[in-house]
Amino acid sequence: MSADGASRAGNAAARQGVRRPRHRRRERGKGTGAKVKARFEAAGAEPRLPRGDGRAEIAWSAAGGSTRLRHLYQRTPCRVLFPRVGRDELATAVVLTTSGGLTGGDRVGLDVVAEPGAAAVATTQAAEKIYRSAGEPCTVDVRVTVESGAWLEWIPQETILFDGARLRRATCVRAAGDARVMAGEILVFGRLARGEVFRRGALRDAWRVERDGAPVWMDALRYGAREGILLDHAAGMDGARSLATALYAAADAAAQVEPARRLLRRCRCRWGVTCVNGVLVVRFLARDPQTLRAEYRGFWGAFRRRVRGLPARVPGVWQC
Repeated sequence: MSADGASRAGNAAARQGVRRPRHRRRERGKGTGAKVKARFEAAGAEPRLPRGDGRAEIAWSAAGGSTRLRHLYQRTPCRVLFPRVGRDELATAVVLTTSGGLTGGDRVGLDVVAEPGAAAVATTQAAEKIYRSAGEPCTVDVRVTVESGAWLEWIPQETILFDGARLRRATCVRAAGDARVMAGEILVFGRLARGEVFRRGALRDAWRVERDGAPVWMDALRYGAREGILLDHAAGMDGARSLATALYAAADAAAQVEPARRLLRRCRCRWGVTCVNGVLVVRFLARDPQTLRAEYRGFWGAFRRRVRGLPARVPGVWQC
């Protein structure tokens, strides 16, 4: 049959409702992904998703009456930015995670060092989001080292715990005898704007402060799925949805207790101030995270001005 004849026959068949043979579609579930899953199931193991393993190291040194960056190391998803600051402000580093948040199995390590005589500030670009985990916790290890005669501020923006998140974080501050350091953290229990509260999951947030190699203050907050009631219980958070901690470790810490309390007289949060072994500890509780953030920021700025004569403000990235 000629080509024209075959074409006419095909058109006639189509007009009579005769279906042409087609390639058989691959049955769903029989592709490569299903085969890989079947092999894992046969071996009695679950497929493991890729996880982040980020790290950042920052070290400042003093030279010629100013503070300069001496060491920088960064590994994805961690990145460090160095914004321009005014002449009256300290050298500043901004840490971020390019992943946009952390989830179960992710690991992040941060090492911030102020060498003898240096003065610097380290913060984060935005709030850190801890996503729901399928089982494993994400791990964050922060080490802040402040050597002789140095000043360092570690003031990260808030950490938001999604419902079902699992976080293990350890923050260790190591200070020389004549060093001074301010360090803090804010926790938000859920995505409150969408009506979500952190009730399932797990949290362990631990602090350790050392002076000349000896531990002087340790604290750990553990919050598990069975303790979800503590967010609302009067003996727990009493309905608070955000918690903040601010530390000041220095030789004059005890003398700053009453001045710190005076700075907080008009604070709209529940707060408390104490001093243990040369570590001033300030805690904030609030139902509204935005209120806590504003009060925390105001206190931090006023306190750094009092103890070191610095501008009464937090890093500019907090304003974005």
